[in-house]
Amino acid sequence: MKRILASLAMTVAVFAQSGLAQAEGQLNIYNWGNYTSPDMIKKFEDAYKVKVTITDYDSNDTALAKVRQGGSGFDMVVPSQNYIPIWISEGLLLETDPGKMENFKNVAKEWTNPDFDPGRKYTVPWAMGIVGTVVNTDVYKGDINTWGIIFDTPAELKGKVNVVPEMTDVIDAAVLYNGGKKCTGDLTILKKVRDTLIKAKPDWVAMEYGTIEKMGSGDFAASSDWNGSAFRQRLKNPAIKFGYPKEGFVNWSDNLAVLKDAKNVENAKLFQNFMMDPQNAGMNSGFHRYANGIAGSDKYMPADMKGAPEIDIPAQFASVGVPSMTCPPDVQALYTKIWTELQK
Repeated sequence: MKRILASLAMTVAVFAQSGLAQAEGQLNIYNWGNYTSPDMIKKFEDAYKVKVTITDYDSNDTALAKVRQGGSGFDMVVPSQNYIPIWISEGLLLETDPGKMENFKNVAKEWTNPDFDPGRKYTVPWAMGIVGTVVNTDVYKGDINTWGIIFDTPAELKGKVNVVPEMTDVIDAAVLYNGGKKCTGDLTILKKVRDTLIKAKPDWVAMEYGTIEKMGSGDFAASSDWNGSAFRQRLKNPAIKFGYPKEGFVNWSDNLAVLKDAKNVENAKLFQNFMMDPQNAGMNSGFHRYANGIAGSDKYMPADMKGAPEIDIPAQFASVGVPSMTCPPDVQALYTKIWTELQK
């Protein structure tokens, strides 16, 4: 009995030293809306006696602007990969060394050393996806695998199209539609992009993020959107299909990071490690309906995600996708100028 008690005491001591036990307190996460599994959060709260608060944002720019102001009160954020170098360069993220965490062994090989966070010094995978089109095929029977749905809207869809107002996504799509390459500084291409957007805007009914509800209800008949969102829309209405634009589309990932001024650092590190467990990542994917970068997590996802048309890129479009990347500051400034004009 003494041997058992001694062993138990040693185990408790080891866990206490590593911060894996009695991690009571709070954790404040700043994340995209409708993107975090409540069941997964409850599991974390129950395991570590940590109260988690989720605050939503609607765009990368919104999140960045808020945290830049300082004193946000948030511990964690989930930026897209093309924004992470900006967060790092501005000193907004804490170097937590996820690559040294216990569950890092579960990160898929292709995601262990990404260009946007070499060596995984700051971030862990949250989700990955594609920017494409969604169309209610009861309304429109033509080709949905084209950015023409958005930029040269068919008659059946005019006045029924939404554009998700994530600046980089929209301008990248217009660049690809006009034969350019992502992050191009070619002024001839960018003038075409500007003209394409200005000409197309009158055919749009809205520029909103709330596509899951409004596509499902029929308020929108088409939209630019992300594939996980399209999946959730199809579950509401089987006529909604996701399109892979043949002109090109962007592959992206979102990643979980700790803020430099976080107040609950140890709890944030616990959560990073927690999210690299395949079961937890799979539970989260089952909610937001995107893939993630954690090997083995597919075993814990709903059965309907296996082979889903929004998740598995059709073979004929496999070579069309381009990786998301951070544009040079001068190109980003041109994007912003075009975007500002579009908002008028």
